[in-house]
Amino acid sequence: MELPVIDLAPYLEISSAGSEPESDFTTRLDPQLKALCQEVSRTLRETGALLVKDPRCSARDNDLFLDMMEKYFEKSLEFKRLQERPHLHYQVGVTPEGVEVPRSLVDEDMQGKLRAMPKEFQPATPSGPDPKWRYMWRVGPRPQNTRFKELNAEPVIPEGFPEWQETMDSWGHKMISAIEVVAEMAAIGFGLQKDAFTSLMKQGPHLLAPTGSDLQRHGQEGTVFAGYHYDLNFLTIHGRSRFPGLNIWLRNGQKLGVKVPVGCLLIQTGKQIEWLTAGDCIAGMHEVVVTNKTMDAIKLAKAQNRSLWRVSSTLFAHIASDAELKPLGHFAASPDVDKYPPICAGEFVEKELAVINLKGSKGEL
Repeated sequence: MELPVIDLAPYLEISSAGSEPESDFTTRLDPQLKALCQEVSRTLRETGALLVKDPRCSARDNDLFLDMMEKYFEKSLEFKRLQERPHLHYQVGVTPEGVEVPRSLVDEDMQGKLRAMPKEFQPATPSGPDPKWRYMWRVGPRPQNTRFKELNAEPVIPEGFPEWQETMDSWGHKMISAIEVVAEMAAIGFGLQKDAFTSLMKQGPHLLAPTGSDLQRHGQEGTVFAGYHYDLNFLTIHGRSRFPGLNIWLRNGQKLGVKVPVGCLLIQTGKQIEWLTAGDCIAGMHEVVVTNKTMDAIKLAKAQNRSLWRVSSTLFAHIASDAELKPLGHFAASPDVDKYPPICAGEFVEKELAVINLKGSKGEL
């Protein structure tokens, strides 16, 4: 099975034509566009992932970002640790390798489900915390007043990268814009108001959070860079990586290696959209592992004298910290609604971060 590629251009064309009441916009959608919105919601529901093509996000934009992040991750350990902020739950700046703990290592319920999986669909077994670095960069405006200041801290800029802020902000804003379109289309497909999700995303603690995995040191087949887990946020978006290795699990339990075509973006469902839909759309499980295809890419990179850091241009889109997470619209009548009690989004994030070892050394909440 291959994930469908959704071209966002037709929806962008009609949505940018002008502002009008919700009912007028929905009425103006022709049957083909409505069907496209339904395909977005159906694919997110059934697979937890979606490939999209956004004319505002070019392959060149992705490459410029990857070039800069490769240059950063190749810096010395001592240099990178200067951008570390454990007292802010690693929610800005760099997170060193060996800090993030895969959920599958600490969640006993998840471990039981993994053992029950058919052998061919089971994820790789991590031996400890993930051997990957990550850089957290805030994207978009933050609320002036919030109960969750640690989740809305100022960004950290490393010295010697004059292009840093412009590159991070440019790529981050473009990917957020793509997610907002997908969120609108998904809402329409789910039978909700067009802005049901995007209205809750305003001033959310969105994070451009590229990972860096050193294939020179950890480039052995079977190495687990990101153990089997789900994302705690609303929707996650990735640009194309220069090294393969991402596996996802469909809702039916099938394991699928994902290949992102040039010029496309990958969207994945997080725990917050599961909450808002009362489990109609569940958080997608995934891992990043060195596979035989990764090994082939390593050989090619060595032959071409390119960087051996695997960079993912990941962005986590969140519901605003002070907004309430609860099933929306008709999902409030779901038989599973009791599994998703109302909770403040910031409180939800803090609880999730505690499980995967990112509360910070002081645990200041």
